[in-house]
Amino acid sequence: MKKVGIVCCSNAQRREDQAVQQLEDRLKKAGILPVFSEFIYQRDSVFGGTGQERAQALMSFYENEEIEEIFDISGGDIANEVLPFLDFSLIRKHPKRFWGYSDLTVVLNSIYAKTGVSGVLYQVKNLVRCQDENRFSEFLRILSGEDQSLFELSCEWIQGEKMEGIAVGGNIRCLLKLAGTPFWPDMREKILVLEALSGRTPQIVTYLNQLLQMGVFRQIKGILLGTFTQLEQEDPSVSAAALVQKYAGYEIPLAQTRDIGHGYDAKGIVIGKKISI
Repeated sequence: MKKVGIVCCSNAQRREDQAVQQLEDRLKKAGILPVFSEFIYQRDSVFGGTGQERAQALMSFYENEEIEEIFDISGGDIANEVLPFLDFSLIRKHPKRFWGYSDLTVVLNSIYAKTGVSGVLYQVKNLVRCQDENRFSEFLRILSGEDQSLFELSCEWIQGEKMEGIAVGGNIRCLLKLAGTPFWPDMREKILVLEALSGRTPQIVTYLNQLLQMGVFRQIKGILLGTFTQLEQEDPSVSAAALVQKYAGYEIPLAQTRDIGHGYDAKGIVIGKKISI
């Protein structure tokens, strides 16, 4: 059986969360053996282990030659606690795909910034939450190398008609945790992917102004917006695209997709790899 590692670099799982067991069962039925970190479940508040322990669990999967892919099933707030303890030379030596979303934006972008190794912005627990069975089939075909349909996005142009470059970013709130740190990715000539779970208009405006003041919008080649869940639900009269235009300008290529974000039916996108839209 293909072996994959399962970790939680961010908030640990609650033991009553049935999705973890359901995911394990579904993977095994598909011929995939999940090997779990010992720091999956909550021990102290949201912590399954210290930042160093969670990082070492991740590193052990990079070292283990039998592990072919690494999936982080967490999200929340504390993923950046592991960053000082990651061995980037080891990751560069064993460039396995790391999968995660939301708060794992910090790990995905740090790995790319430090090693050039790409990873996938995607939550594998969605495989047991999504009602669309096509997602699981697409996931299996990605693992087998048959096709890339899980990464094929349906996009709508807001301004411009083409953009090409290496994708960086992910969750806007979590990405900005890397600002001012050695883990911030080089934004020059990149396609900036942005999505959000939390954040109404004031919060999104704050994040966009930070990107503006850092000079990011002058460096990148384009912006791809995913869903902005709370903004769309609670401030429906305000669009993320309109806010981005206000602060990034009306000339930069800008597209949006419903396929990236926190919805259970979301697709994935590879952070650290060239995309063309």
